[in-house]
Amino acid sequence: PACCWRDKRWRVRRVTPRVSRPATQPWWFPQNLRPLGRGGSNGTTLYFGPDGTLLGRHRKLKPTGSERLIWGEGDGSTLTVIPTPFGMLGGLICWENYMPLARAAMYEKGVTLYVAPTADARDSWQATLQHIACEGRCFVFGANQYVTRRDYPEDLVSTRELTDAPDELCRGGSAILNPLGQYVAGPLYHREGLLVATLDLTQIEESRFDFDVTGHYARPDVFTLWVNETSQHNVVSHSNEENGGQSVAHKRMPDRSSGC
Repeated sequence: PACCWRDKRWRVRRVTPRVSRPATQPWWFPQNLRPLGRGGSNGTTLYFGPDGTLLGRHRKLKPTGSERLIWGEGDGSTLTVIPTPFGMLGGLICWENYMPLARAAMYEKGVTLYVAPTADARDSWQATLQHIACEGRCFVFGANQYVTRRDYPEDLVSTRELTDAPDELCRGGSAILNPLGQYVAGPLYHREGLLVATLDLTQIEESRFDFDVTGHYARPDVFTLWVNETSQHNVVSHSNEENGGQSVAHKRMPDRSSGC
């Protein structure tokens, strides 16, 4: 949803993206969502099956900079990887990809189709995408937005702040890279567009012959990563109800598996 401050209250305008995709392929897109039964909202990646079924979601672990004024933090329960006919689909959001341990957790889950949505249009972000592809020996899909001033609604309270801004606010930079960090499509700058590429999936195994970050190049005798994938709750209450002599824990605001 897109939010704006108007008439002394927050106005929420729900945006439904129009997505074109082959009927046999899974698809994904980033969105800002509020978990069911909870306040606040999270930067979230949603994964959908070919029939539109929600297969999973990932909530951003750490909002970046001023994002913390609005969005909350995710937890390890949504470090999601989705099995598909083409490989394991998963990824991280924007500057989460600068968190080495988060990347390591995704590699250990066997991700081969790595999605990395962002709002970073700098050249350094392209280096990040190349690094992830080479490090994880996976295909990387970098999706960025192309935004101009006219894309903002006129009734947005801060529209006047854009008066002196350039017409092009975000130049884009979407790209698809192979497991050796080479561009298969893009980067796409200065216009809207749809990147389409044919992927040679044999490159995944071939590229891991000389480097496999969680295989023969791992050193678990030296380095070990512990990942907490339990859903975190602010309030957990305990009672001594009869349950075979065991204490029963009641979690407040439980995670809704069907929610976002």
